[in-house]
Amino acid sequence: MTKSIVHKITNIAIVFSIAMFFSCTNSAKEVRDFLADKNLPIGEAIDINLKHTDSGRVDIKMKAPLMLDFANRENHPYSEFPKGIFITTIEKNGDSTTIKGNYAKTYSKTSVSEIKGDVEIVNYTKKNKLETSEIYWDQKTHYFFTEKRFVFYTLTDTIYGTGFEASEDLDVWWVKNQSGVIEIKD
Repeated sequence: MTKSIVHKITNIAIVFSIAMFFSCTNSAKEVRDFLADKNLPIGEAIDINLKHTDSGRVDIKMKAPLMLDFANRENHPYSEFPKGIFITTIEKNGDSTTIKGNYAKTYSKTSVSEIKGDVEIVNYTKKNKLETSEIYWDQKTHYFFTEKRFVFYTLTDTIYGTGFEASEDLDVWWVKNQSGVIEIKD
């Protein structure tokens, strides 16, 4: 008699388990909304080594130890690089510029990136180098800007200041509040 009771209880447990298993279906939208509500990324990538090509030519290389994908944000989807980022842009003529920072966030709708923490941008052809704590990079207009303190090195000058704007290759630049010795050519 006890065997039949145990058998009935086991069968009831199995039926309930199967019913619960089939009743738990979530759409992909429900899962994305849940992750967005909890401020969780929908994806995570480790040790990224990305190469972007344009017409068969590599024009951007990016390395990052960790990327968190928050593309599930309805208004402002973004990718976050909490452990830093290193980017190399390569022009058609072979000139290259590197950008590195300890933290970065890239907004996909606006193509604007915020890079923070020991930011360093170097144009190897022109021998220009910018160091600051934070920079914004508008990738559509190929433009950098910051309102933070900076140090900008050229072949002949070292410029200190607060507030800096430049073209992506550091060829054309504007300084807001500056100090330092600057060589002026006639």
